[in-house]
Parts: sequence; C-alpha cells; structure tokens
Amino acid sequence: MTEETSSNRNLGESFSQYFELLPALDDATREEVFRIRHEVYCRDLGWEPVRADGLERDAFDPQSVHCLLRHRVTREPVGCTRLILADEAHPDQLLPVERSCAEVLDRSILDPATLPRRTVAEVSRLAVMRNFRQRKGESQSAGTVNEDDFQPRGPQARFPYIPVSLYFGAAAIARRLGREHVLVLTEPRLAAHFARLGVYIKSIGGSIEHRGERMPSLFLTSQFAPGLRPLIRPLYDEIERGVDACFDAHVN
Repeated sequence: MTEETSSNRNLGESFSQYFELLPALDDATREEVFRIRHEVYCRDLGWEPVRADGLERDAFDPQSVHCLLRHRVTREPVGCTRLILADEAHPDQLLPVERSCAEVLDRSILDPATLPRRTVAEVSRLAVMRNFRQRKGESQSAGTVNEDDFQPRGPQARFPYIPVSLYFGAAAIARRLGREHVLVLTEPRLAAHFARLGVYIKSIGGSIEHRGERMPSLFLTSQFAPGLRPLIRPLYDEIERGVDACFDAHVN
C-alpha cells in the first residue's frame, strides 16, 4: 500500500480526529454560526455592517439549516455554511441565487421556477475563521476552494479541506432533507476544482459581480456522493454519518 493510498483511506478518520461538523439544530449552535459569520463577513472582510450583538443574520436564516464546523478538542469555531430551503407553500419567494441571477440564468439549461419547490435549496454564507484560512489568496475571501486542496498531503490535508468539508456538510444535509436540486453561486473555478473530486456542478447561467465574479450553478444531491473519487469519499462518508447522527438525536 502506498503512503498516498493509505492517507486517502484515512482522510475521513483524520478529519474527524480534529474536527466535528454538525447541523445547527438548536438556538445555541445557530448563534455560534451567526458569530462566525459576523467575525468573517463584518469584522474581517467588511462585506456586512458590524452589529452590536456580534451576530450576522439575514431574512433567509429562518428557512435555513445551518452547518457548523468546530475544532474537536478546543471547541474553537472553524467555519460555517447554510442550506436555504425553498418554501413549497410560497413558490413566488425566490432564493438569493434566483434573485441575483434572474437576468443571467440560462433557462434552456434549467429553469428553477419549473422545479418542485420541495426539492430545491441553496448553499450560501460559507465562512471560515481567519486562523483557518491562511493560504495564499484567502485574506479577502470568506473561504475558498483552490488548487492546494487537491494535492496529496496525508493527514495534514485536514486544513486545506476545510472549505470542501463545509460544502460536503451542506450536501449531506440536502440529502437528509430530500432536497435534490441544490443551487450555489460559485466562483467560475469552483466547478473545475470539484470536478477533480468527482463532483459535477453544472453552470446554469452567465456570471455576475458579487464580491468578485460569480456564476449560478447546480448540483444534484443523488449524484453527489456516488461520483466522488476514492481520494475524497471517506471524508464525505464521515461527514454524512455525523450529520445523520445529529438529526437522529434531535428527533429522539
């Protein structure tokens, strides 16, 4: 067995040794998410105004399932994202991507308005704390996936894979909730990076300016995990198990 093959098989175990990723299913955990967002979006990057309560929230949070990443030993907050759930009872209430990209969506590829709203969601508000985004080009980013994320690193891959793990957490939550069509406003290079992992993110329109160049994209939850390459599948499986365990415990 090569060193690279061994480290790939242990990627999920290595990740879980240092981190825990969980859906934020109670008020206290959701507040941790909002504090991370405030630290990154308001204090670090100045994308949103500083709030007196130190919590960054918006109108889509009540219809979202949030995802929190912590350091397992220190309990230090690492990052977060959220999955906004389209409202089946109010199909005219558009998700952020549908609003911001209304003029550039290529509806011949996919028209979100034609999809059953109970199957639609959007990944947004991904943020990684400053201490965990120290790579080149990340100082003005809330948390990005770049070329370094795809180099063999053995157990030390746990830090470069942080943004990837947050996307995986959102995908696992979408699967759990039966949301097949997941929208995301991405950097153009993100689809190419994820393709290297076996994740197919389809562009569904032209680009817009939103804190840099972004384009509307879509992935199908049913195709997300099955296409993952052996390099990365153990990481997704570990995250999925953790997400399911949290939901099961919350129900019980």
